[in-house]
Amino acid sequence: MTKKQKKMLKRIIATSILYAVAVILKHATTLPSEALFAAFLIPYVLISYDVLIKSVKNIQNGQVFDENFLMALASIGALVLGEYSEAVAVMLFYQIGEWFQSYAVNKSRKSIAALMDIRSEYANIEVDGKIEQVDPEEVRVGQTIVINPGERVPLDGTVEKGQSSLDTSALTGESVPRSVRAGSEVISGCINQAGVLYVKVSKPYEDSTVAKILDLVENATNKKSKSEQFITKFARIYTPVVVFLALALAVIPSLVDGQWSVWVYRSLSFLVTSCPCALVISVPLSFFGGIGGASRKGILVKGSNYLQLLSEVKTIVFDKTGTITKGNFQVTEVQAVGMSREALLDLAAKAESHSTHPIALSIQKAAAPDLSLADVHDIQEVAGHGVKAIVGKQTVCIGNQKLMAQQGIDALPEGNGFGTCVYVSVDGRYAGMIEIADEIKEDSKTAIDLLRHYGVRKFVMLTGDSEQVAKKVAGKVGIDEVHAQLLPDQKVALLDQILAQKEGKDKVAFVGDGINDAPVLTQADVGIAMGGLGSDAAIEAADIVLMEDQLSQIVVAMQISKKTLRIVYENIVFALAIKVVILVLAALGITNMWAAVFADVGVSFLAILNAMRALRVDKIK
Repeated sequence: MTKKQKKMLKRIIATSILYAVAVILKHATTLPSEALFAAFLIPYVLISYDVLIKSVKNIQNGQVFDENFLMALASIGALVLGEYSEAVAVMLFYQIGEWFQSYAVNKSRKSIAALMDIRSEYANIEVDGKIEQVDPEEVRVGQTIVINPGERVPLDGTVEKGQSSLDTSALTGESVPRSVRAGSEVISGCINQAGVLYVKVSKPYEDSTVAKILDLVENATNKKSKSEQFITKFARIYTPVVVFLALALAVIPSLVDGQWSVWVYRSLSFLVTSCPCALVISVPLSFFGGIGGASRKGILVKGSNYLQLLSEVKTIVFDKTGTITKGNFQVTEVQAVGMSREALLDLAAKAESHSTHPIALSIQKAAAPDLSLADVHDIQEVAGHGVKAIVGKQTVCIGNQKLMAQQGIDALPEGNGFGTCVYVSVDGRYAGMIEIADEIKEDSKTAIDLLRHYGVRKFVMLTGDSEQVAKKVAGKVGIDEVHAQLLPDQKVALLDQILAQKEGKDKVAFVGDGINDAPVLTQADVGIAMGGLGSDAAIEAADIVLMEDQLSQIVVAMQISKKTLRIVYENIVFALAIKVVILVLAALGITNMWAAVFADVGVSFLAILNAMRALRVDKIK
């Protein structure tokens, strides 16, 4: 509880005691009206002075129609009419409602802060043989930090010495520890569970995974959803309308029957009832809770607008490699012409020696480990086709059918139909084929089946891989439409077409690995980056980042999105329905100001309790 909240709680308790004393004096004694007025005025001033001051300041600034103005007008009107008890009650219960709202928001913020409490307060560096603790922001790239068991990793880097397991649950929601040893990359925010690790820092603190994630979560609430924007606009129009309706309710019937006190009292009850607090606070609080709940599951949502858009997604477009498949390529077949299998692999590995593409890495892994690159030069990448290089005195080309066609080579053999075929030519002559196979992720098919259950109607794959491989993968996981052998600009063009074909308010999401899919991630209505753990491109380009490399996290994100929207709509319907009923009853004189107080404070309190449910995601898997 903050100091401000404690101070307000003391005011509420003191006012309640003074109010109870005033009520006892009213019913148990025969005090003159002036003394009775003073008895109620003291608790009234104590509980309402800040609201009255805000109301005056807002009027001076041209912001007349807000909840402070409504409460001030209604309570002062009740005092003028001699309804002292109700005047104090209106302000007292209003302040109780405001206190609960403040407490709920603060609790939500603390819950999210606790979930994302992943920043280490210090980093250990070795100076003259002794370990010193310094601020992580002071550590330079290239320095070695020491991470003891139980400590949180302060900066991104590579393990130089040591072996341990890391608890990544704060980042990914995954409870299974991750093993690391010399050569392994580690990211900030994880907890070292076992041995001492010596880590060479690869990024300054401001570019580290922790800094990017904390910045992302901190700024997530700045992007309002359509529901929040609607409520904001609604309150701006709604409040002045009900003020003028209350004025009309006080004046017009009074001019007819002359019962001014009756109709003014009804209009004051009308004003108290009309306060839009329940909507204004509960809708943003619901989205705030949804974003916090998603963070707890290792799903980073950049704004409440994306949380709402996700619930409207009817088409999901996938990249293949690293998204539906694991991206762990292995050489499964080698067909050499005019040379040995080993010689073909060596030539191919030399030509691909500067590439970090998964296919290139799998070829390098299959070749001899002591491969010399002294005779390799003039390596050229042919975008969307492959690589050319000079190896010794030979011109080696390695790539797809399009690259071979440029060499005048056709009638190429095919592999077993599931792997990617890479073709090799030497000095313009066909030299052989290397087939590299990828493995489908275990949860891909299940995730797509569940997404259909949650209302996604169409699944599309955009990939640079061969059509034969793409169709085989799509058939196994249940994807409806496949576009293969695409260059990056062709992916963008096809996504444009898909976006143009969507119906009404339906949204299109793109799911990629966040490394080479930035253009399409930013172009889709909702860009979702898979396996964004430590990926700068994922955090920068995507709207939603899945910290675990699992398609099933999209299902969890969809569940959280739909649950949050359901809570939002429940609060909107509930608050408006109760207020409309009480407004009508107040205008007809059937209810008094106590019912109006319930319609304001009671409804706000119930709506806030409902909104807090968005934080609870323990049952979502």
